Amino acid sequence: MNILHITVFISSSAFLFYGTNCLVSKKMKAEFIRFGLEKQRVATGYFQLLGALGLVFGYFFSPNLVFIASVGLTLLMLSGFAVRLKIKDSLLESLPSLLFALINLYICIKYYDKLSFI
Repeated sequence: MNILHITVFISSSAFLFYGTNCLVSKKMKAEFIRFGLEKQRVATGYFQLLGALGLVFGYFFSPNLVFIASVGLTLLMLSGFAVRLKIKDSLLESLPSLLFALINLYICIKYYDKLSFI
């Protein structure tokens, strides 16, 4: 197992967890209210779950799917980082979204060479 496989595993596991929490957790509901994005919470949860499933299924069946999922998760997490900065959260509170954006950007770059539609 190499670093790329580990990052795909970490990212997909994390987004399966956080996507589910986004949909069912009272704490996440309160967080989205604090962000001023309460109407986007459910869509965000589904996007996280779709991204996680895209990484998992793509890992086994289609590099193109991994690439698309990682691009989506990168954009989602960059947006999350921007929201954290906008509401003036501390760097420590904002760091996880930036870290996951960078992890998924790494996956995206590594899978770019494996694309079959280029």
